[in-house]
Amino acid sequence: MGRVICFANQKGGVGKTTTCVDLCAAVKDKRRAILLIDADPQGNATTGMGVDKRTSPNLYDVLIRQTPVRDAIVKTKYGDVLPSNLDLSGAAVELVDRPERELVLKKALAEVRSQYEYIFIDCPPSLGLLTLNALAAADSVLIPMQCEFYAMEGLADLMTSMRLIKNTVNPDLKIEGIVLTMYDKRLSFSGQVAQEVEKYFGKAVYRTVIPRNVRIAEAPSHGKPVSAYSRLSRGADAYDRLAIEFFRHDHTVDI
Repeated sequence: MGRVICFANQKGGVGKTTTCVDLCAAVKDKRRAILLIDADPQGNATTGMGVDKRTSPNLYDVLIRQTPVRDAIVKTKYGDVLPSNLDLSGAAVELVDRPERELVLKKALAEVRSQYEYIFIDCPPSLGLLTLNALAAADSVLIPMQCEFYAMEGLADLMTSMRLIKNTVNPDLKIEGIVLTMYDKRLSFSGQVAQEVEKYFGKAVYRTVIPRNVRIAEAPSHGKPVSAYSRLSRGADAYDRLAIEFFRHDHTVDI
């Protein structure tokens, strides 16, 4: 049975989608069966994996039209993808009157979980019905966090939201870990933020940090993960090391 891991942070611009895409590709490079679900209507993870956002059927069809997940999956060199686009933004409204509306994605995934070792879900940067569905379907949450002051406030807000989910629809939800992104060792506050997060979350914080790197920033515009766009870059190396640590990481913590 595949592990379902949400990539979530209510603060935008923290490297959430980038980390989901690039870690997915790094995991695939290690010959692991992986599915990436793009649950963000912006569809950035879809294009980052080299998939056309106009692809149909997609996650909207799975959630609203009850299209089987296997019929909407697109296979790529970097991992399988369940794509999305702006149509998904209407799904939250259309799901409102659905019985057990927060469990639609979880039920849909039941048919494919056994086919994958890992299922990554890229969540929107907000706590709406799409994120609720993702968190209800997940075993754990991986939190990419930018090394800046405001990211600490965003983390506190996310913890409050996750406790709400745990107390209502998913009592088994755990924190998979926290990945520090956009790390710049030249800036003292990067180190200060890292120390504060480690003080609170301990071993749940990954030792591998993702540096600020121009190749990471450029790769999505080419429809490729950084490992395919610039394999010898610092960014690609960081995500490769993160994948190795991800396989060994067994420090999930309660919310």
